Amino acid sequence: MSAGQTLFLYNLWYYALPAAQVKAGQLVHKLLLGEPVVIGRTQDGQIFAMRDVCPHRGIPLSYGTLCGYEVECCYHGWKFGLNGQCTTIPSLVGDEGIRPENIKVRIYPVGESQGGIWIFMEDPAQKPTALPPIPAIADIAINAKPSVVEQSHFPCAIDHAVIGLMDPAHGPFVHTSWWWRSRKSIHEKAKAFGPSPLGFTMKRHRPSKNSFAYKLLGGAPETEISFQLPGVRIEHIRIGRHVVGNLTCVTPITENETEITHSIFTTIGWLKLFAPLVKIFAKSFLGQDRAIVVRQQEGLKYEKNLLLIRDADTQARWYQQLKNEFMRAQTEHREFENPVKDVILKWRS
Repeated sequence: MSAGQTLFLYNLWYYALPAAQVKAGQLVHKLLLGEPVVIGRTQDGQIFAMRDVCPHRGIPLSYGTLCGYEVECCYHGWKFGLNGQCTTIPSLVGDEGIRPENIKVRIYPVGESQGGIWIFMEDPAQKPTALPPIPAIADIAINAKPSVVEQSHFPCAIDHAVIGLMDPAHGPFVHTSWWWRSRKSIHEKAKAFGPSPLGFTMKRHRPSKNSFAYKLLGGAPETEISFQLPGVRIEHIRIGRHVVGNLTCVTPITENETEITHSIFTTIGWLKLFAPLVKIFAKSFLGQDRAIVVRQQEGLKYEKNLLLIRDADTQARWYQQLKNEFMRAQTEHREFENPVKDVILKWRS
């Protein structure tokens, strides 16, 4: 695998930011895949997203004001409707021959699901005929709010962030903690995997006995972990009739900057009381991953080729195969064909 230029995937949903970060009447700037986006919420709760550049003089629209269902630019008062169409140019006197409705700002499909705002990053040259569903955790209501949300900025390309987070062998070395596991707990594991929409799934199983955090849930938890493009990991833990869901979203900001958002949901009432403590653990966990990625960047300056082995790095290989197949399918205007097959992978961790 080469650690060269990162190619972004389009015509997919990307997690933009927690819904709580966009209040009614507010405009928020966000950089996604190197594109400036302004996300807003009207007073009645409607979410929208458009290119964060005024076509008049280039100032970000996020510095402006949301007036009802229009965004007003702070520089010259130009207004744009939520469909991106210009509605008002205050400086016009009427005989310039300019029709504001012919001036438009790019808009992005946007959705709100399970406490997050998602933006569909379209390829203008290959727009899909229909939008796929927004990724979501099964058995958790779409309007559910996460008990915990933790974000971290990784100074690396999305590929390294994704591969680092799905790597099954780094745990005892990177995440050495009393509340997680130690090097002494390393033992052989065998997990069944299979294809799933735009990705793959580690099929439902009993969690590893060397993970102290799972023991806190009590009972006999069973977990299923899925990954799908562009960078969404969902862990679905079932304990009797209750569910704990972990949603981890990897969002590219630029070619060399990535944002990780980890959201935790649960139907266990008492577990919600421990949300502040769980947030500390989540922050520590992501911090450990970030620290190792920062160190990795030092070596990647000199070595672009990565040595991926079986079976511990098979998920990383699948990720690259999935990306390549998705881009080929888009270019060839055909259905995506999942390259992942049913298999049992073994490793020690």
